[in-house]
Amino acid sequence: MDTTFLMNSMWVMIGAVLVILMIGGFILLETGSTRMKNAGHIAGKTILTFGIGSIMFWGVGYGFIFGEGNSLIGLSDFFYSGYEVEGLGLSGPVFFLFQLAFAGISLTIAFGGFAERAKLSAYLIFAVLFSIIVYPPIAHWIWGGGWLAEHGKQDFAGSTVVHLTGAMAAFAATIILKPRIGKYNKDGSANNLAGHNQVFTALSVLILWVGWFGFNAGSTLSVDNAFFGFVTVNTNLAAGAGVIAAMTISWIVLGKADVPMMLNGALAGLVAITASCAFVDTWAAVLIGFIAGILVFFSIRFFEKKRIDDPIAALSVHGTAGIWGTLSTGFFATPELATVGQAGLFYGGGFHQLGVQALGVIVCGAFAFIVSFILLSIMKALMNGLRVTEEEEIIGLDISEHGSYGYPEMVKPKPIIEKKQKTAIQVEPKLNA
Repeated sequence: MDTTFLMNSMWVMIGAVLVILMIGGFILLETGSTRMKNAGHIAGKTILTFGIGSIMFWGVGYGFIFGEGNSLIGLSDFFYSGYEVEGLGLSGPVFFLFQLAFAGISLTIAFGGFAERAKLSAYLIFAVLFSIIVYPPIAHWIWGGGWLAEHGKQDFAGSTVVHLTGAMAAFAATIILKPRIGKYNKDGSANNLAGHNQVFTALSVLILWVGWFGFNAGSTLSVDNAFFGFVTVNTNLAAGAGVIAAMTISWIVLGKADVPMMLNGALAGLVAITASCAFVDTWAAVLIGFIAGILVFFSIRFFEKKRIDDPIAALSVHGTAGIWGTLSTGFFATPELATVGQAGLFYGGGFHQLGVQALGVIVCGAFAFIVSFILLSIMKALMNGLRVTEEEEIIGLDISEHGSYGYPEMVKPKPIIEKKQKTAIQVEPKLNA
C-alpha cells in the first residue's frame, strides 16, 4: 500500500482523536462555568448527546454532507459501511471519523445555550434534529461541494461550519428557554451566577487548545510538505494573542485581570483562526487572535445587557469570534495560500472574497438560527415546555433529572432516631442555588 496514503491516514486519525478529546474539554468548560448542583448532569448529557450525534452522523449526516446530490444537500452514502472513497488520499473510515468529530463539537457548542435549565429530554431530541437538519446542510454548502463552495467560500476548519452553526442554535435556545432563575433583577441588572470551579475551566481551555491542533492542522488531510506545521503555528499564535488581548481589555475596563475573560480570550482566538489558519501569514494570525480577544470581552457584556443568559459564553466565543474569523480571510488571505477562493482585500483581491465570506456568515447564521428556533418551538409545544420546573431548577438538575449528585459531598448525612431507637441516616442536601 502507498506510504503517503498510510501516513495521511495516520495523521488524520491522530487529528480525529484530538478533536474527540475536545469533548472532554467542553465537559470541564461547561461544568466549571456553571454551578455545582448541575455538574453531574452536564457531564453525563454531554457524553450521551455525543453518542446520539455519532449515530445520526453515521445514519444520515455523512450522506447529507458528502453524498452525491445537488448544491443544497447530499443524497447518497447513508449508513456509511466503511468503504474507501476514491481519490481521497487517505482511509475512508478515518475521514468519516474525523468529520463525525466535527459534527459532535458543533452539537456540544449548541447545548451551551441550554445549560442549567433544560430538561434532559430536550437535549436528547434536539441532538437528533440538529444532527440531521441543522448541521449537515451548512457543512454540505461549504465542505461538501455545495453552492458556497462553488463561490469560493473559505472556511478551512469550521469557524462557520462548526462554531457559528453551534452558536446560532445556542442563541435560539437561550431566547426560548429564557434566563436562569436569579440571573436578572426586576430593574434589568444582572447578577453574577459564577461558575463553581475556575481550575476546571482553565484545564478545559488547555485541553481544547491542544485539541485544536487536531481540529485545524488535521484538516490539511495530508502530510505533504508538512504544511500542518504551519497551520499549527498560526493556531497557537492566535490563541496566545487572544489571551493577551482579553486580559488587557478586562484589566483596562474592570481594573482587574479577569480570569474567566482570559480563558474566553484564548478560545475566541482559536475559534477565529479556525477559518483562516491555512490562508493567512503568521503576523495576520496574531492580529486575528488579538482582535478576537477584544471582541469576546465586549460581546459578552453586550449579551448580558440584552438579558440573554449565556452561561458558558457560547454566543460570544463561538458566534462573535466565528463571524470575525470567517470575515478575516476576506482581509488577510494571501495569493500564495488561498487554495480556495481568492486573495483578501489587503493582498490585492479587492472586496470579492470579503463579500463571499460575508454572504456565508449571513446565510449560514440565519439558517442555523431560524431552523433551530422553529425546531425548538415545536418541541416546546409538544413536550409541555423545554425547561425544568422552578423547584427542579433550584434544587439542581443532578438530583431532579438523575436522582444523584455529581459531587456526593453536596449531601450532608444527618443522624436521626427512629421510634424503635435505631439510628438511621437522613439525607439533607446542601444546595448551591
